[in-house]
Amino acid sequence: MLNATKLRGILPATPTPVTADGTVDVAASRALFSWLFRQGIDGLVPLGGTGEYGALAKDQRIRFAELSVEAMAGAGEKRGPVVAGVLDTGYYDALAAGRDFAAAGVDGLLVLTPYYTNPTQAGIRDYFLRYADESPVPILIYEIPYRTRIAIDPEILHELSRHERIVGMKACNTDMYHFLRTVAGVDPSFAVLSGEDTLFPLHVAAGARGGIVVTANLLPRAWRLIHDLASTGKLDKALEIHRTLIPMMNLAFAETNPGPMKAVMDLIGVEAPAMLAPLREPAEPLKQSLRRELSRLLVTYEGMPAARPE
Repeated sequence: MLNATKLRGILPATPTPVTADGTVDVAASRALFSWLFRQGIDGLVPLGGTGEYGALAKDQRIRFAELSVEAMAGAGEKRGPVVAGVLDTGYYDALAAGRDFAAAGVDGLLVLTPYYTNPTQAGIRDYFLRYADESPVPILIYEIPYRTRIAIDPEILHELSRHERIVGMKACNTDMYHFLRTVAGVDPSFAVLSGEDTLFPLHVAAGARGGIVVTANLLPRAWRLIHDLASTGKLDKALEIHRTLIPMMNLAFAETNPGPMKAVMDLIGVEAPAMLAPLREPAEPLKQSLRRELSRLLVTYEGMPAARPE
């Protein structure tokens, strides 16, 4: 059973490789998982926003969950949790999706804050308590107010953290004081994970046990190094390394994620640039700039040879 002790380190928020017809690209998915396991990641988080959840057909979401579980099961001693995102707008659809993913074998669910309906804080609390009671596997709270327009009060998060089946959260609230207040009052059995590449070392130094990191798909060893330094009190060194990633992050998020990242994943052996509507492949100048920056970082942090110029 998933618990907070298993939620640590670097858990990439994985993109969903797809073919031109919008179905999961099995070969590219397996190539991505193989790359990540070789580089030493601590778990997988498929089917979040990075996984284009809302654009994938339901059967393809389930297929990618199955592939994620299959890949992790084959990772041997490197086995970590698979936590599938649930981004549906309504409770019943969200619960049905969670049950489908649990049947596919995932260890936990990353359940998005209910949005559009503009609930009260009491409504948010009740939503997660009810979901946790009915879910077949433990859940993590996914708070990302710049997408949902709904933030969760730290006091509500403190209360939710005491539920035995709510084992953690992905913290994407960019307000650092909100983060500090949250960490200060959550139960010890609850894992706060950073969801912001841009704030990751600060979050870890302030109490996050790790992170669900988008660009860890591209540079898992670099993010592991930052995590290990920040979590052992070497924040100055962690920030020094993090600064070297800022140009890459600026490019990776210059257009809606995961478009830029998918466009350069061939550099790590994953050929899957296709996007699902309404997202499109990024502009060519952005792709080339990101390709040059990532090539440099792969040499520095992942021990890979420099890419040939196109």
